[in-house]
Amino acid sequence: MNSPDDPFEEKRNDSGILRCPFQGEEVPMILRHADIKEAAKDWKTFSSDAPFRVPIPSEENFRKMRQLPIEVDPPEHKPYRKIIEPYFKRAKNPEVVEKAETLVDRMVRESLELDSIEIVREFALPLQSHALTYLLNVDEAEAETWISWGIHVFRDGESGEMKGETLDRYLNERIDQAIEKPRDDFFTALTKATFQDRPLTKDEMLGFANLTFAGGRDTIIHTISSIFAYFAGHPEAFDFLRTDPRLVMKASEEFFRVISPLTHIGRVCPEETEVHGSTVAPEGRISLCWASANQDEAAFESPSEIRLDRKPNPHLAFGAGPHVCLGALHARLVVRTLLTKLCLHLSAVEILDAKENIETEAEYQRTVGYESLHVRLHGLNP
Repeated sequence: MNSPDDPFEEKRNDSGILRCPFQGEEVPMILRHADIKEAAKDWKTFSSDAPFRVPIPSEENFRKMRQLPIEVDPPEHKPYRKIIEPYFKRAKNPEVVEKAETLVDRMVRESLELDSIEIVREFALPLQSHALTYLLNVDEAEAETWISWGIHVFRDGESGEMKGETLDRYLNERIDQAIEKPRDDFFTALTKATFQDRPLTKDEMLGFANLTFAGGRDTIIHTISSIFAYFAGHPEAFDFLRTDPRLVMKASEEFFRVISPLTHIGRVCPEETEVHGSTVAPEGRISLCWASANQDEAAFESPSEIRLDRKPNPHLAFGAGPHVCLGALHARLVVRTLLTKLCLHLSAVEILDAKENIETEAEYQRTVGYESLHVRLHGLNP
């Protein structure tokens, strides 16, 4: 079972660097697994203290506030992270797990009753949105608003500036409501949080909330659609996973490795820096290419093969170092639950029509999920 083509293989095996222009700036992409792990830990050389420039492409046109805690370095990063970490750890809460299981089971059963379903917007987007309400402990009806934003809060449909304003307006309203009528939810927690013995500023509250809704949204959706497409080509995988429930955990990690829905992330060099033979000017950016690291033969045996029982699996789909993804537990809960329920109810996935989501840059092209994926689901007991 082969994974998608690896567009970084040649440069990874050659220099370990791919110089790629992004928004008029030539950014060296670090490609090797070991080099990326080392750079991710070296926050003094490769800083995240760079508002709007950590994502690639940068987001200064889409938001007005620094995203927290991702756009600050240690030592401030740790206390900032601790403010919202309890909500992301709710993915281990038995009540949240049960709600997620009930949600996915219902959605799979309902999809089986349909002649066809479009997975990206009719399944993955609602699943991600409803599951997020459980994590943040907000009214599940909020999911309908979030669904209306599309796959990405900045880059789906209308202009990014307009979408950024929509998200900003929504978050301001929810924070103001939390101040006026506190509840046991994510927004109220922000209004009551402190940093260095002082209340959070409004911009800090917005920075946490902005990242929560902007980060991880499209990546979960692309992972879900890619999993459905995989099963369409490999129906025997259902039988394999049903042989041992413990395989679902390993298969989840393998899907994260292979799909790697976030290709890379940026870091800024405060001073002139040599990066494997490539000079980065002061305040210039480099990129940590997770997708390349996850195909590195030095870290993975036969990385082009999809092995649903792969172990060990030191993938970097959720990053590395102090900024390892806050939403990893949530993503794992969603994907693990999805695989369990698909194996429980399905015998096959039939693709009726598909349009891949192709990420195209000057120096590489890779498929990241689907723009649309129309399928017909076949049950175990037709």
